[in-house]
Amino acid sequence: MIDLIATIDKIAKLALEVGAMQKANLGRVDLLVDKKSTAIDLVTEIDKKSEKMILAFIQQQFPDHAILAEESGRLDKESKYLWVIDPLDGTTNYSQGLPIFAVSIALQYQQETVLGVIYAPATDQLFTAIKGKGAFLNGESLQVAAKTDLGDCVLSTGFPYDVALHPDNNVSYFDRILLKTRAVRRFGAAAYDLACVAAGKFDGYWELQLSLWDVAAAILLIEEAGGKVIYFRDDRGISIIAGNPTIAEKIHAEIKAVDQEKTAADC
Repeated sequence: MIDLIATIDKIAKLALEVGAMQKANLGRVDLLVDKKSTAIDLVTEIDKKSEKMILAFIQQQFPDHAILAEESGRLDKESKYLWVIDPLDGTTNYSQGLPIFAVSIALQYQQETVLGVIYAPATDQLFTAIKGKGAFLNGESLQVAAKTDLGDCVLSTGFPYDVALHPDNNVSYFDRILLKTRAVRRFGAAAYDLACVAAGKFDGYWELQLSLWDVAAAILLIEEAGGKVIYFRDDRGISIIAGNPTIAEKIHAEIKAVDQEKTAADC
């Protein structure tokens, strides 16, 4: 295996460089914005520029590695290594000039994530993790929150891009869980939301229909910070729950209760 400690230093510097470019362009009135799969699934010129910067670096430093990137798809190589890249997580926020967005880069070895970097430029938060070595925020060790009562928790969630088109759109889960917690927040940047779970800023998280680039780095952060990730649907992309083991299971119980009620109503 490659030297992960040396590699994460390189990737962290890359994320800082890409993030600085993003921050410098935040709020531009002439920003070019296009639609992808739906009217609310956006891509900006900065997404594309960020991805080009990341791809150029990885292809120069690790020419034999495969890559999966949000905007350009999969670049296959005969390799045990796969880089998973979300160049700008939180594109809708970014297009509005809102300072909640992040760069997410993960490395998988034989389909297991072994390295993750998430950088939030506006807040200068650099999250890093190596498999078996812990998770860190700006060099300080992370631990998930310790709460065990769902009523004391502040959770985070999001809604899929097909929220207006698909009946399983998280609205029913949201309606139930909101009333069981202290609060639910929606930042609109899955990788950053999950990084905040790893840092103990959110007590838990759930969301439907995510992609690997949204979660690869963040799941490693959470697990290395002592958290648990539960995959709760196999028919809606990557659908996950995260938090400490107790809270993750309690969120899962609420979601299962909603599903049971739906099943009973359909009978």
